[in-house]
Amino acid sequence: MPAPELPPPQSSLPEAAYRFGEHVRASAAARAVTGGPPSAFPLPAPPVISAPARLPSDTPAAEVRTPGPGLERILRGPSGLGTAGLRLVLREEPPTPSCLPAGAAEGTPVPGLYHHPVPEPDPIRVEEVSRRIKSWAMDEVALYPDDWEEEFDGFSVGRYMVGCHPDAPTVDHLMLATRLMVAENAVDDCYCEDHGGSPIGLGERLLLAHTALDPLHTTEEYQPQWAKSLHADAPRRAYRSAMEYFVRAAGPSQADRLRHDMARLHMGYLAEAAWAQLDHVPEVWEYLAMRQFNNFRPCPTITDTVGGYELPADLHAQAAMQKVIALAGNATTIVNDLYSYTKELDAPGRHLNLPVVIAEREGLSDRDAYLKSVEVHNDLMHDFETEATALAAACPVPDVQRFLRGVAAWVDGNHHWHQSNTYRYSLPDFW
Repeated sequence: MPAPELPPPQSSLPEAAYRFGEHVRASAAARAVTGGPPSAFPLPAPPVISAPARLPSDTPAAEVRTPGPGLERILRGPSGLGTAGLRLVLREEPPTPSCLPAGAAEGTPVPGLYHHPVPEPDPIRVEEVSRRIKSWAMDEVALYPDDWEEEFDGFSVGRYMVGCHPDAPTVDHLMLATRLMVAENAVDDCYCEDHGGSPIGLGERLLLAHTALDPLHTTEEYQPQWAKSLHADAPRRAYRSAMEYFVRAAGPSQADRLRHDMARLHMGYLAEAAWAQLDHVPEVWEYLAMRQFNNFRPCPTITDTVGGYELPADLHAQAAMQKVIALAGNATTIVNDLYSYTKELDAPGRHLNLPVVIAEREGLSDRDAYLKSVEVHNDLMHDFETEATALAAACPVPDVQRFLRGVAAWVDGNHHWHQSNTYRYSLPDFW
């Protein structure tokens, strides 16, 4: 007897969008009665969405959300080959600018790299975020010794995060992302790479540090020893403090989402460490699989928290949304591989990055491997924009559209920072 055929898979996005509309209306009614829960610091309440989940096709997105200048590109939709018919919203396509926007970065982009120039981040916000993050790093968590100060300043993390989150309503919101970014880099530097890191024993260090994000629940006898351990080194101090700030501003599902993505990141660290211990160069596809975990994903996935709203868990968990976020993380991480290529070549030992792996596994010259890596990045970017456009059309809920614009803004801001941070990065002489 032949096995019955399975029905074709059905998208649950329309159903999820409808449930979200019902959820928002119920939440709005509850807030009207109770006044809503208190917040750790004043955060703007998300707007009440009274429209049905399916927006009228003649409603321009600007009437739902008004984006800042850094978000305008994603409203126009992708602009790569074969994407002329795709849009996040139905609107007239403005002409593609022939030069950089006013105030754009002076740094040289990787030739041939598909990217979107963005204006220089707001200097007032950059200055304030930079001041606050340095105070946090030095005074609150004692993150680095005095001789690391120049390197910390050269990282320009305030400029990085302001550029990646143009819709953040306040500096307090920006600081949520900035502390986490600095803490993640402290773990990478001190546990894995530049400042005493080693693949040997990395699993234990990462597991114990992860308990600063995902608290240990143990017996009364052993709880104080664990709590004391959170202050044992700079990475754990930074993780603990950054996460405490984050959970006070985020909803429970947003905090759990971040914990999950940080676990993904740590798993990627461990795969790379295993290859280092074995002196093994993985296949290109294996390297790209590792990079889907050891990548920037925790940063764009919190764009709603930094924006002062929440994308509901059932919409964030959709396979289509997860694919968009994964592609964004993959593309932005290959950007890092390309811009940090010469920096890593000058460092002791062998650092795996996409050009190095392609050269080794596919027998290409350093130049040809680097140029092929640019193509891989461009393919990922086009896929990201195509999938984001399709998702926006399939689930036209205002907060889904805003979240997609936020992820796209993070992608663009991440490239802008890499391109313009000449303190850290320089390009190889391949052109």
